[in-house]
Amino acid sequence: MRILINILIKHLRIWLFNTVVKKMREKKEKKRVYIERNREAGHIRLWNDYFSETPTYPENLFRRRFRMNKPLFMHIVERLSNEVQFFRQKKDGLGRLGLSALQKCTAAIRVLVYGTAADAVDEYLRLGETTTRACVETFVEGIINLFGDEYLRRPTPADLQRLLDIREHRGFPGMIGSIDCMHWEWKNCPTAWKEQYSRGSGKPTIVLEAVASYDLWIWHAFFGPLGTLNDINGQAPQVTYSVKGREYHMAYYLTDGIYPKWVTFIQSIPVPQGPKAVLFAQRQEAVRKDVERVFGVLQARFSIVKNPVLFWDKVKIGKIMRACIILHNMIVEDERDGYTQFDVSEFLQGEDTGSSHVVLDFSQDMLTNIANMMGARTRIRYRQMHQQLKVDLAEHIWRKFGRDADNN
Repeated sequence: MRILINILIKHLRIWLFNTVVKKMREKKEKKRVYIERNREAGHIRLWNDYFSETPTYPENLFRRRFRMNKPLFMHIVERLSNEVQFFRQKKDGLGRLGLSALQKCTAAIRVLVYGTAADAVDEYLRLGETTTRACVETFVEGIINLFGDEYLRRPTPADLQRLLDIREHRGFPGMIGSIDCMHWEWKNCPTAWKEQYSRGSGKPTIVLEAVASYDLWIWHAFFGPLGTLNDINGQAPQVTYSVKGREYHMAYYLTDGIYPKWVTFIQSIPVPQGPKAVLFAQRQEAVRKDVERVFGVLQARFSIVKNPVLFWDKVKIGKIMRACIILHNMIVEDERDGYTQFDVSEFLQGEDTGSSHVVLDFSQDMLTNIANMMGARTRIRYRQMHQQLKVDLAEHIWRKFGRDADNN
């Protein structure tokens, strides 16, 4: 009996040894194969194509493929390489230079601009899929941290005065922007969250709510599921302006019919009756196109926010959207002359046109207790004031543009 047990133990040991050896061989065979991408040649090719003194591709093709002018892109690369450790070029253990900041930033921009997969830039820039994904995530975080405070800020009193002067020129005194929502399909939304992000539309989407001005600048952006886009309520700046001899003290936004009838939201007239109502509806809908135009430009400029988003983490998705908005505003500032439809030189000099005057910054800074909060909420939701302002605006627009409408 003892001999039989010893034999069984011996065979068991042999079987365990063979199993371990087999697994080790399989693990060795599955080991990732190293790919020599020749990253130095990738950097030289990129430099000669776009950044040398005599580049292969001219400025107009650089603008098309990077969505911005070369000086602006180089400014971004310089800030990131100096202030973000990830983008600094380093040496490996053999003394070889790693990927350059130009390669990493170009890879991130290409993914944002074309909305392609992470491995689509491998052959040209010599970056692997995981490295490209890291470049995108670090790039958007760097854009938010370095440029977010400047390019996604609240309007300053000088900004407000300029916006109010332009709105007076367009027939809407006291109006500081157009507000609307844009849907971004979330393809990889977790199953447990699909109902929360679908709301009967069939496909889960994340909504961007934005306030835009005439020059395509985005002043306010909130990104989240449907039903949570209420952070702009109560935050309209307090300004003093007059319409038809009546004084008002709260700025407003032009909206479509989905927003409530509050003092801070002015909608069009669905079925206008009479020439004054027709003219008001035409002017309101024309000016409100500013924000729809911004959404179109944002999606055309960064295809990643137009195509269904493939990320799983909604925090990373939010950072991508925020970074794209910041980059959009940076491009608008750099190319503002190409977007402005009016001669705003007189407004930029800070002269008082007499149409309106900024009194205070955003009223949310004053909401320090429940009494102030409830008071502001009551003033904003004062429906009678909303109707009165709408009537006065219709009369103001008729006086300002009615003669032109009659001639047409």
